[in-house]
Amino acid sequence: MTDANREQVPAFDLAFQPAHGEAVPVAERVQRITVNNPGPFTFHGTNSYIVGDRSVAVIDPGPEDEAHFRALMAALKGREVTHIAVSHTHRDHSPLARRLKAETGAVIVAEGPHRSSRPLHAGETNPFSESSDTAFVPDVALSHGARIDGDGWSLTALLTPGHTANHAAFALDGTGILFSADHVMAWATTIVAPPDGSMAEYMASLDMLMQRDDRLYLPGHGGPVGDPAAFLRGLKIHRKMREYAVKERIRKGDRQIADMVKVIYKDTDPRLHGAAALSVLAHLEDLVERGEVVTDGPPLLKGIYLPA
Repeated sequence: MTDANREQVPAFDLAFQPAHGEAVPVAERVQRITVNNPGPFTFHGTNSYIVGDRSVAVIDPGPEDEAHFRALMAALKGREVTHIAVSHTHRDHSPLARRLKAETGAVIVAEGPHRSSRPLHAGETNPFSESSDTAFVPDVALSHGARIDGDGWSLTALLTPGHTANHAAFALDGTGILFSADHVMAWATTIVAPPDGSMAEYMASLDMLMQRDDRLYLPGHGGPVGDPAAFLRGLKIHRKMREYAVKERIRKGDRQIADMVKVIYKDTDPRLHGAAALSVLAHLEDLVERGEVVTDGPPLLKGIYLPA
């Protein structure tokens, strides 16, 4: 990678005040309420969004959390909730949809139930199975480009698989605002962890978003992305640099993912090394599929990898 490419890697923004439990205006007729569920994968917590004025949609109601439910209901008091839009079925985003529907009568819309990006290989386990909301079923399954119409607002579903197979972003029509959920976040790169996620699908979803001209992203964790076009270019370069680093480690003799992670992620919080190993696996799945790396059998966490 050239020095020019390195300069284009996104500058991640950690300056975020979560204001847990408060409805914070973030755009015209858009409010954010952040769940008090901080962690290495959630940053300061999961963001729920309320779109509209008297008649509204809730995007990503969040986990089954009593304090957050009360905060949502307080912010929604006196307003009609017509739709609950869910970006994907990880337990920090979707479970509260059921309780919110029971309370408000709103329609739940999403791409579909939880599923993996590919079947499990023989002897493989899904390390994120406990994080998946397998009980979730939307009332309406959304295709790419489907519109959700409300009173004075409309959302367009943009299917963005990669982080999960059923991940969707939502464009607030006529505003240039995109609710990017966990596909694009200002504070960190997205976890792409097989078999839940797919690097090939993630990169294709990035390319799709790069064809748009949105002016503001409101993510599922952390603060907004103010220059989406530049940030997306940086994310793509960052992923390509990671791919290059994986190929370099193999070229230099590393044969297993654990050895690659020790070098590539030496400056990363050790709590994230398990997720880093899955990210390397995601890259290797893509590289094996493209014929640039070889392995005996399907790509696995403990597999042996060689240059093609």
